[in-house]
Amino acid sequence: MSDTPSMTAQDALCAVMIAVSASDEEIRTAELVKITNIINNLPVFANYDADHVPTISQTVFDLFSQEDGLDAMFGLIRDALPERLHETAYALACDVAAADGDIAQSELRMLEEVRYELTIDRLHAAAIERGARARHMTL
Repeated sequence: MSDTPSMTAQDALCAVMIAVSASDEEIRTAELVKITNIINNLPVFANYDADHVPTISQTVFDLFSQEDGLDAMFGLIRDALPERLHETAYALACDVAAADGDIAQSELRMLEEVRYELTIDRLHAAAIERGARARHMTL
């Protein structure tokens, strides 16, 4: 039995966003603002207690520090997240990665891992990525 707490579907969505943000070992302000805005404004987070975010963040950081932590994290996420929200998780991950205008190689690798672990169809992933890119364009 693991001492890692189980997650709700909303916790799992938060974990995906935090994992993408932390994958380059630096959580930027723009990414934190994006995560906060997503939690405060999207219907999927209605009635979510944002006070859970620090706990979920710590869980992600703890798992990142373990040898098989990434596999464990995705196991928790898959257990908590209904399949119908897998594309939502990927869309949120893409939005967080694009938030600061610069997607690092480590973030791209994490997005690839999210696609794989949540079995996101390649064509659907491309459409989601294109949408994130369009939403985060600058002049």
